[in-house]
Amino acid sequence: MIGSAIASADQADAELAADVVRAALARAGSDIASSILLFLTTDFVHHAHAAVTAAARAGHCLQVVGCTAPGVFTEADWVLDRPAAAAMVFAGGAGLAAHTDVAQPLLSLATPAAAVPDWLGAAAARRYGLLSTGAAAQGAGRVWCHGKLDVAGRCEATVAGAQEAIGVSHGILALTPPRTVGAIEGYELRTLGRHDALTSLMHALPPDLRAGEKLPLHLLAAAVIEGDPHGAIEAGRFVLVPLLGVSHTDRSIALAARVERGAQLFWALRQPDAAEADLHRLAERLGAALDGPPDFALLFSCLGRGPYFFGGADRDLAAVTTRFPGLPLIGAYGGGQIAPHAGGARLVHNAAVLALFRDVQS
Repeated sequence: MIGSAIASADQADAELAADVVRAALARAGSDIASSILLFLTTDFVHHAHAAVTAAARAGHCLQVVGCTAPGVFTEADWVLDRPAAAAMVFAGGAGLAAHTDVAQPLLSLATPAAAVPDWLGAAAARRYGLLSTGAAAQGAGRVWCHGKLDVAGRCEATVAGAQEAIGVSHGILALTPPRTVGAIEGYELRTLGRHDALTSLMHALPPDLRAGEKLPLHLLAAAVIEGDPHGAIEAGRFVLVPLLGVSHTDRSIALAARVERGAQLFWALRQPDAAEADLHRLAERLGAALDGPPDFALLFSCLGRGPYFFGGADRDLAAVTTRFPGLPLIGAYGGGQIAPHAGGARLVHNAAVLALFRDVQS
């Protein structure tokens, strides 16, 4: 028995958290929750303790996990720029475990300062989740675990009694095939394949972007392949590196991270239609990986990828709800997502992390 609910108000009142828990319980057909996943907008940063306490009281449950974020959503609606609360309650069968089991994927929520490499990259932990940030996707939010605010700024929990399928959608359009990095000095990429870096990028751009006065660097990235280049783009085996600037004098491009000479790299473009199609493919692939239809879902999206990116509608959320109509879902928009990775986990940006679960206890 699982239910979700979302509500907004003019002010950040702790009772809003209690209201969504009661509404979610009604949808689950229960009076008591065994565990609660609660997301609050950043308006609750200074009222988080009271809101979490109210939610725990409404659900008759001490196992409350969650964080503040710039926006929240469920399968029914999304809310940004207004005080809001979203809750998912578990009332039997699958639920959030009070202890962590590193053999299972870890739902991980953390402030930016708490998401340190040693924690993210622990090889034994397959993490997925969200950075809890301020309203502008910067600064720190609040994180709670087991019904209490966590002073360290991070929380981890397992979803017990469920089969999971988890993946990440980078939502990019590959503009070129992978090419070999040639000359590079520090962060300055000078040659890629047979061309200087800027010429390589300009040739790859669509005509409308190429003709503009300024390159849309915020929509572009250098995608560095991990492992065998064959099939890497389709499998998502790449790391996106933002572009910081270009030099028309020496035809170089400044990258936000160091890239090794000889690495395989392709140019990528953030584009709404490509992002929506990528999320559709991810939902289809994860659904097929389960032994049957999913019973609930978690979705963590970047503030720069949600309704702002899609022109006022969350097409990522719509892709999941269209594929799985009526599926209880909860999620939040943040300044970064935590995605599972071969080395444990890593931070990704402008991405969406989707987790589908099938209750094996019911």
